[in-house]
Amino acid sequence: MPFPDDVLTDEEEVVLHLHPHWKAAIRPVLMLAIALGVTIVAWVMLPMNRGGHLAFAVVAVIMLYQAVRYGVRPLVIWRCTHYVVTDERILLQDGVIARERRDLPLNRVNDHAMTQSLVDRLFGSGTLTVDSIGDRAAVLAAVPHAHEVQTLLYELIEHERLRHPDDEDLEDDEPETPAPRRGLFGRAARRSEAG
Repeated sequence: MPFPDDVLTDEEEVVLHLHPHWKAAIRPVLMLAIALGVTIVAWVMLPMNRGGHLAFAVVAVIMLYQAVRYGVRPLVIWRCTHYVVTDERILLQDGVIARERRDLPLNRVNDHAMTQSLVDRLFGSGTLTVDSIGDRAAVLAAVPHAHEVQTLLYELIEHERLRHPDDEDLEDDEPETPAPRRGLFGRAARRSEAG
C-alpha cells in the first residue's frame, strides 16, 4: 500500500521514504516454501484412500494456517510499514486494516541512536531509536542503509535547528547555513564552501 501524500503539508518535501529492509521478508518467504513443501510431500506420501484424504486435509489445513500466520501476514505488515523522513518531520506508519501513524517533528528530536547486530551489519541495516522531547522514543526496526539514514537525519535536524534557532544569543551578522542538497538515496549532502 503506497504512502498517502495527503498527510504532507504544502511546503513539506519528502527526503526519504523507506520500508523495513528486505531481510525481514526472508523468514516469511521460507515459511511459505516450507508449508508448500510439506503439503506436496503429504499429497505424494499419503495413501489414496479415505484415511489418506482425511490426513491430507488435516495437514493442508495446518499448513494453510501456518502459511497465513507466519508467511502472508508478516509480508503484508512488512509492505505496509513506512518510514518517511521529510524536511520537517519523521513519519512512521504501519498497520494493514487498523493503521497507526506517528509524527516526530525534527525540531523536537533530541537524540537518535543506531544499533546493529552481526546480521544487520552483513545486510547494511540497523535499528534507529529516535528520542523526542516530551514523547516516548520511536524505534525504526530493520532500516535499510542505516548509517546513511542516521547521517541524513542528523543533517536534517541540524538544518532545522539553524532554520529555527531557539537561542536568542545568535549574532545577526552570522551567515545562514545553506539547506542540504539531495544526493544518493535522496540523501542530503553538505555543500562545500569555496574559500
